[in-house]
Amino acid sequence: MTNRTMRLVYLLLAILVQTASWQQVAHAAEKPNIIFLFADDQNLQSVGCYGNPEVKTPQMDRLGRDGVIFDRHYNTTAICMASRASVFTGMYEYKTGTNFTHGNMKPQTWKKSYPVLLRQAGYLTAFAGKFGIVVEGKGLCEDDFDIWGGGPGQTYYATARNKSMAKYAERYPHSTLSYGAFAQDAIREAAKQKKPLCLSISFKAPHKPATPDPKFNHVYAGQKFTRPANFGREAGTHLSEQSKQGRQYPRFTEWKYDTHYDAEMAKYFQQVYAIDVALGMIRDELNAQGVAGNTVIFYTSDNGYICGAHGYGSKVLPMEESSRVPLIVYDPRSASAGKQRRCSSLTGNVDFAPTILELAGLPIPKNMDGVSLLPLLENPSGEVRERLALMNTFDKLPVHSLSVVSDGWKYTYWWYGDETMAPTEELFDLTTDPLEMTNLARDPNRLTMLRAMREKYDAELDAWKANAVPYNDYQKYGELFDRNVPWEKKNYRRIKPAGQSSKKTRTNAAKTRRRERAVQKSATKSK
Repeated sequence: MTNRTMRLVYLLLAILVQTASWQQVAHAAEKPNIIFLFADDQNLQSVGCYGNPEVKTPQMDRLGRDGVIFDRHYNTTAICMASRASVFTGMYEYKTGTNFTHGNMKPQTWKKSYPVLLRQAGYLTAFAGKFGIVVEGKGLCEDDFDIWGGGPGQTYYATARNKSMAKYAERYPHSTLSYGAFAQDAIREAAKQKKPLCLSISFKAPHKPATPDPKFNHVYAGQKFTRPANFGREAGTHLSEQSKQGRQYPRFTEWKYDTHYDAEMAKYFQQVYAIDVALGMIRDELNAQGVAGNTVIFYTSDNGYICGAHGYGSKVLPMEESSRVPLIVYDPRSASAGKQRRCSSLTGNVDFAPTILELAGLPIPKNMDGVSLLPLLENPSGEVRERLALMNTFDKLPVHSLSVVSDGWKYTYWWYGDETMAPTEELFDLTTDPLEMTNLARDPNRLTMLRAMREKYDAELDAWKANAVPYNDYQKYGELFDRNVPWEKKNYRRIKPAGQSSKKTRTNAAKTRRRERAVQKSATKSK
């Protein structure tokens, strides 16, 4: 090779290197697409990469390999309306003022939500599925999105019944895959307009009533499932009486987890499988449009599902099965991309809005309780917070509670007292006892930890007292949740003692007891 030829080769290489550098700079400056995928009532048990080899979630598992799997992610309120309000705004429930039986969101609160702020910053915003909240004077806020496929209330599994999604009904009669198709259209539209996309999809699945897409009936046909080690009533005798006063306790039998566990879980897992297929549709479209390398994907759920653990059903309670949920975040531009990393940092649903805003290059409002998770994408072994509050102000008064999670421990103060039950404490070591089988609150060897967790609980309650909105009945919990105020002096309406409940309640309770006796009798005969 001549000297002249060599100089030309070096010149070409230099041009290529410089061009690549320019492209990297341009790519870094380009705002990323942001896709937030939200299941409804999906627990950790339903995802393969969270340790269950009996379920089929190839797309979720693939997303986990590509991104970061978060192992200690909690919903600060484990009920859909309040959880969604916290996701949109980055604030605890007592600051959003939004939950069933309490009231709707104020417009001034919604103005600081991530969809509104990103649209103002030039993002094309799209939403489909269960909106989950109502904003006073604005309803579902469809005018605040460029592309709308949302609906009121719980929405429907039948696509044709969801007005804004009806055009997908012929090809996708079940709503789960219709949301995948909606996402594909939104991705195409953003590419066409050359605008960054903020896409939020709220699947109805796997919310009850269980209605799997029959297209996937073959996936779990005839399959048997291993029950968790904390399954059944005997595994819940150590839990508070207060937690057994709401609808979560009778639903263990009403929803037939005790007698038809395999059939119930097959339907539940089949609904999740359809979401997994929709996730694949979305990622395929990102590749087809050439934008996968600049798109951040979040996958999570509004709350978990108890599915028979400790002899309960449904959600709401602070136990792990209902408050801790899957979270997978994939940013192809981050240092963790493709490295199959897991993160054990404590995170919460209040962290989504700050994270999304930082991704978009926007300031994080001071009113937000959450923190950005972007440092954890760069260093999954890091930490972003010391403690997190879990709260419930839904259902009957006795099950209302405040909890704090910190350093692998969970503390709950069950404040309610009457003639039949006294206030009580629960303390669980989640590191050695992740199934919450041993309450250590009365263990004299754990007194130091109990005192430390009480202090953290009190700090969270002080924040509640200082920041709770002055409307929608949130101020009263400053007294109700206070450990230092005797229950006899607290101002609340007591429930009727046992024997004075309504006829309907007594009838349902009697049916539950008869069903449990029949199951126990059958089990005794089979031994």
